[in-house]
Amino acid sequence: MAANRTRYPSYDVLKEKEHWDDHTRTIVLQRLGPFPAHRFLTGHEADLVVSIAGHIVYDDRKDILAYIVHHLDETLSTPVGEAERPLGTPERKTLLRQGLAALDRFCEGEYGSPFLAVDQHEQLAALAGLQLGKPQYLDDRKALPSKEFFKKLAAEIVSAYYSHPVVWSEIGYGGPAYPRGYVRVEKGLTDPWEAKRDADEE
Repeated sequence: MAANRTRYPSYDVLKEKEHWDDHTRTIVLQRLGPFPAHRFLTGHEADLVVSIAGHIVYDDRKDILAYIVHHLDETLSTPVGEAERPLGTPERKTLLRQGLAALDRFCEGEYGSPFLAVDQHEQLAALAGLQLGKPQYLDDRKALPSKEFFKKLAAEIVSAYYSHPVVWSEIGYGGPAYPRGYVRVEKGLTDPWEAKRDADEE
């Protein structure tokens, strides 16, 4: 995100990291990378996620997109289960893996090339179709609800994006409250360490 897309160009939430507890600081700083090799996603799947994420969050910064892929890979490789899902929707791992493969097949049938090889307009059209549930089923062999696939993938991407400390700085988020806490909670008041709009942005 360019400086002119944030109201807080001089704010850096990481300057407050010494006020976080050790465990929280470690977790947040790990989001800056470097990241280990993928445990679930293949190289091609990771490239697909990078391209799709760029369209969804309108951000092409490689370091942030790399974190999104890492976050998704960690989510899919963990044995921890997920919350409720709509009837007929496969588990998250299956839904996303089959969905990415089906997206390639759809683009090949519709545009003559897999997703990464078609132009940006065709990629956006394919994603828009998924968001609307068209086609209803991406997989010819087994029903795969395209709308649920898009919803799940987009949710994971957006969740990762807005957990990155660089994005925190850009939206003016002050970071974890523990153990310092937020004191000035009245409307219109901020703590001294929270983001302030730069004078030339007023």
